[in-house]
Amino acid sequence: MGTGAGTTPKGSQQMAMTSETPVLDTIAAMTVDSLENCGMEPHTLILTRLAALVAMDAPPISYLAHIGAAQATDVTAEQVQDLLVAIAPIVGTARVMSAAGHITQAMGFAIAVAVEEASEDADMKARANSGGNGSGNGGGKAKKK
Repeated sequence: MGTGAGTTPKGSQQMAMTSETPVLDTIAAMTVDSLENCGMEPHTLILTRLAALVAMDAPPISYLAHIGAAQATDVTAEQVQDLLVAIAPIVGTARVMSAAGHITQAMGFAIAVAVEEASEDADMKARANSGGNGSGNGGGKAKKK
């Protein structure tokens, strides 16, 4: 078993104490390492990753994790459609149709989150611009007796 067996629990405990999302943090670290050690152009890399997700019949959350990177590298919906067409003969129509559904679900979730964040931002700006009059005292008017 060697030193690896003795260090794993301590490392796991340390990660659990330093992060509330150790699985996501690990995936993010793996992604950073992959990007740093890959010579592909970012745009091509994202399209390649999307093709791999299709081939694996990945769930919507996997596509969601790539939406930001796809936007940052200017991947278009048309390019994703072309990708699906290009790999359909290799992965099969069932995988392509499954991927199309998963991508649609991921985009729907991303849009819903963006709308919610925009709404929260607007609410915070409105509160900041109101000058703090939201104290529940009827807009600052005193009650008559």
